Amino acid sequence: MSNPSISFQADSSELSLQTRQATPYLKLIVFSLGNLNLALRIEAVYKVVNRTPVHSSGVGAVGVAHVGDGEVTVVDLHRRFFNTSNLSSEFQLQGYLVVVRSTTGELYGIPIADTPVLMEVPLSQIRLLPESYRRSDTLEVASHVAVIPQENSQLTIFLLDADRLLPLFRELAAVEQYSVNSDQPSVIS
Repeated sequence: MSNPSISFQADSSELSLQTRQATPYLKLIVFSLGNLNLALRIEAVYKVVNRTPVHSSGVGAVGVAHVGDGEVTVVDLHRRFFNTSNLSSEFQLQGYLVVVRSTTGELYGIPIADTPVLMEVPLSQIRLLPESYRRSDTLEVASHVAVIPQENSQLTIFLLDADRLLPLFRELAAVEQYSVNSDQPSVIS
């Protein structure tokens, strides 16, 4: 005797698989930063590692971490977006570091508190952010937004543009370098 509910479930999952293959998806690494849900395309993420100590002057939002056999520039996006640091000593060894590879091959780390999630988001749920919004908000590095239906609400995820992150990282490093140099007494000859 066969169980009709089991065969129905098998047919249902087969249909779901066929539907999923027909729907184009984008694979994203999703993480929270403050009250924001941010994501990067999986192709832009080099790796995710447990947080290692970040070495910096403490003045700016940029530091350096030892990851594997090399050094990674770490940028505190939490400080950039919310004016509070996520690199303070109490957070040093908690959380993760999302390591992003730039188009030039340089590695940049983004410290996050919670485990990032791999999500497949249908392209139909991803929308382009208006240029006017991107020019006027600290989220200028976000290019798209995904609106994902949940049981009682919607999950809003801002998709970061890895190509826009690189200039932001350089800008923050330059500001930090200027701050460090301006704090030191100048030598007059």
